[in-house]
Amino acid sequence: MRLPVLRRARSAEPGVTTGTVRLDRRTKRLVGRLRPGDIAVIDHVDLDRVAADSLVAVGVAAVLNAKPSISGRYPNLGPEVLIQAGIPLVDDLGEHLFEALREGEEVRVEGDTVYLSGEPVASGTRQDAESVGKAMLDAREGLSVQLEAFAANTMEYLLQERALLLDGVGVPDIETRVAGRHVLIVVRGYDYQADLDVLRPYIREFKPVLIGVDGGADALVEGGYSPDIIIGDMDSVSDDVLRCGAEVIVHAYPDGRAPGLARVHQLGVPAITFPAAATSEDLAMLLADEKGATLIVAVGTHANLGEFLDKGRGGMASTFLTRLKVGGKLVDAKGVSRLYRQNISGSSLLLLVLSAIAAMTSAVAVSTVGKAYLGLLSEWWDNLMFHVQRLF
Repeated sequence: MRLPVLRRARSAEPGVTTGTVRLDRRTKRLVGRLRPGDIAVIDHVDLDRVAADSLVAVGVAAVLNAKPSISGRYPNLGPEVLIQAGIPLVDDLGEHLFEALREGEEVRVEGDTVYLSGEPVASGTRQDAESVGKAMLDAREGLSVQLEAFAANTMEYLLQERALLLDGVGVPDIETRVAGRHVLIVVRGYDYQADLDVLRPYIREFKPVLIGVDGGADALVEGGYSPDIIIGDMDSVSDDVLRCGAEVIVHAYPDGRAPGLARVHQLGVPAITFPAAATSEDLAMLLADEKGATLIVAVGTHANLGEFLDKGRGGMASTFLTRLKVGGKLVDAKGVSRLYRQNISGSSLLLLVLSAIAAMTSAVAVSTVGKAYLGLLSEWWDNLMFHVQRLF
């Protein structure tokens, strides 16, 4: 996959960054409009790693957060990602930031203050490695409270969705044949690109049903694949991918409301809804399991407690129970790119080529046909040398 060409942030002096403002209260929606060198204005309490990774990948010049990027509820991973990437992060700038700035305006970030047309419009907290490290340490001390809340949310979800979990009640009928096949579910989560790339031989051999969860459908298309099913609330999948011909399932609230359905209908794309309190990635797993998949391979999904908490949503409690439900079929591909790399060094490749040449030479030298061929080649070489000598 081609990486974005990063444009160096315009800076008059150390600690000063200028750029064009892009604003949105939904970080993953904002990423689609950002360009290298832009200044991202977000409203994201407890910035998670997936959101931070997407901001780094775009190549933003700075990130201005109206809310605290680390509230102290739990040790979220996003701020550390931005700091390590050398991207300035100014926190807790206040709600009025969205009223003071407009899309496309040029601003200057100096220290912990944002300037528009030379006038200060907001001040917050400039984060660095030391401040982020201290905030993460403090957040870990309150982790037990979050664990208790996570457990409570898990029990609440079990009571609310036990019919779905135990009997598959509410799973919609689909046209795509899943029974007896493998299913590959792609979420735009941690390390999804590298893991998806390593899985190419598997995809080529087994031809699994490809399910993209929201932006995961774009990830499949970027990887050269065509998703069979797209499932999610439709807030981070592109219009072109929605029109690719995949079967579209819109994640709805338990009461049936589906805000993403209007967008799909505006594009003229047929869709069905899947009402549930779970996350979209969990619905994809439950759908594959209920429709008879023999194996479910997950890419970019949440796999451990730290990632559940990092997402910062009570709905993540459904992930724990979903994995208990489909555990016998589920293979999480997270980290497979680190476990297995298809890298061949230059020296190994040269040795392989030389070995092949030596083997071919030996085979030709010992065979009857090879000896005859070598005799003809020797005679041709002698004639060539004779003609060359006559010229001089």
